Amino acid sequence: MELLEKISQKQAFVGVIGLGYVGLPLVLRFGEVGFRILGFDLDPRKVEMLNQGESYIKHIPGTGIAKLRQSRSGQAQFEATADMRRLGEPDILLICVPTPLDANREPDLTYVVNTTKLIAAAMRPGQLISLESTTYPGTTDEVMLPLLPDKYRVGEDYYLVYSPEREDPGNTQFEVRTIPKVVGGITPDCLKHGVALYNQIIDRVVPVSSTRAAELSKILENTYRAVNIALVNELKMLCLRMGIDIFEVIEASKTKPFGFQAFYPGPGLGGHCIPIDPFYLTWKAREYDFSTRFIELAGDINSNMPYFVVTRLMEILNENGKALKNSNILILGLAYKKDVDDNRESPAMKIIRILKEKGALVEYNDPHIPRCSGMRHYPGIVLNSVPLSDTMLQKSDCVLLVTDHSAYDYGWIASKAKLIVDTRNAFKGIPGNHIYRA
Repeated sequence: MELLEKISQKQAFVGVIGLGYVGLPLVLRFGEVGFRILGFDLDPRKVEMLNQGESYIKHIPGTGIAKLRQSRSGQAQFEATADMRRLGEPDILLICVPTPLDANREPDLTYVVNTTKLIAAAMRPGQLISLESTTYPGTTDEVMLPLLPDKYRVGEDYYLVYSPEREDPGNTQFEVRTIPKVVGGITPDCLKHGVALYNQIIDRVVPVSSTRAAELSKILENTYRAVNIALVNELKMLCLRMGIDIFEVIEASKTKPFGFQAFYPGPGLGGHCIPIDPFYLTWKAREYDFSTRFIELAGDINSNMPYFVVTRLMEILNENGKALKNSNILILGLAYKKDVDDNRESPAMKIIRILKEKGALVEYNDPHIPRCSGMRHYPGIVLNSVPLSDTMLQKSDCVLLVTDHSAYDYGWIASKAKLIVDTRNAFKGIPGNHIYRA
C-alpha cells in the first residue's frame, strides 16, 4: 500500500520524536482520529509514565493517554519508547525536539542533528519525515537533507517536510485541531504527502512554496510578538517615570477597532519560542551580510527587563528604609507564563540569580512548580516552592509578583504583605500604598 493511501485510510503508523509540550498533544490528536502511534523520548521517566497512562504536563490530562494505552485487538494504540533503533518502524516521523540558543545566542541544532542521524541509521523507503521544531530558514534542506542516506531519493523514496509547531500551553481557546498548520516540502511530492498527513488531524492546512518559507513563517510570528512586547516594555519604563499607568493606556488604545493589537509589558520574556526564535533569524541574516538591527534592539530590551525589575525593587526598598542585601524577597510565580508548569527561559530565573548575586535572601512560591532547577542556564539555583501563608507573607520584606497565576488570592496577599512589587498589573484595583509596579 502506498503511503498516501495509508494516510488517507489512517493505516499509516505515526512516530513522534520528543514527547513534551509539542509532541504529546500531537500523540493525542493522531490517536483521537484513529492512527496508531509510537512515541520516542530519551527520558526514561517520561517513557515509563506514558506507558502507565500518566501525564507529566499539568495542562495535558492523563485520561487521553490512558485511553490510547488500552489494548485494541491485542495491541495498544500508543506506545512510548527510548529505543531509537525503532525509528524505522513508523511510516511517519514527526520531529519535536528542542532548538535552544547557546551561550552566545547562536542556534544550537544539536538535538535536530542527532535525531536526523538516528533516523538515517534506521531509515527505510516509504517514510515521511516532518520537522516541527522552530529553526532558521534553510535548516531542513541545508542541515537535515544532507544527513539522510544518499541511496534514497527525496520526493520519491521518502518525503521531507517542515511544518512548524504552533502550541500555546495553557491557552484553552485553541487546540491542535483548530490551529491552522503551515507546511512546506523539499519537493512538490513531499508537500503533497505532508498536506495529506496534516489534513487528517487539522481543520486547515496552509501549504507554502518551500521549507524555507515555512521556517521563516514561524520565526516571523514570534518575532512580531517579541518586537511588540519590547515596545510596551520600553513604554512601561517611560510611563513609570512620567507617572502614567501603561495598562490604562493600553486598555484605552484597545478601543480602536482597527490598526491596533494589544501587547502587555512584563518582567521579561520566557518560554521556548519568543525569547529564542528572533535570534535564529539574526544569526542566519549574518550569512547574507545583513544586520537585523530592529530585532536585535527588541531582544536587548526584553533581555534586560529582569535587571530593570531588580533595580526598581532596590529603589522601592530604599524608599521604605531597607537595603536589598539580606532582605527577604518572596517571588510569586516561577513559570514563564500564567497557569503553566514550565519555567524554561522564565524571567523569574534571571531575577532570582540577580537578587542572589546582590545578597538578597530569595524564596519562591508557584502552585504549578513545586521544585525549581535552574537547568543549564542557572545550574546553581535549586529551590523548593514554599507554602504561601500569613507567616510567609508577613516575614517577607518584599513580595515580588513575576507570574500572575489564577490560583493566587491577590486581595489576601495584599492584606498580609508588607511591600509588593507587581510586574503584571495583577493587583489592579486593590488599594494600598504598599503596592508598587515594576
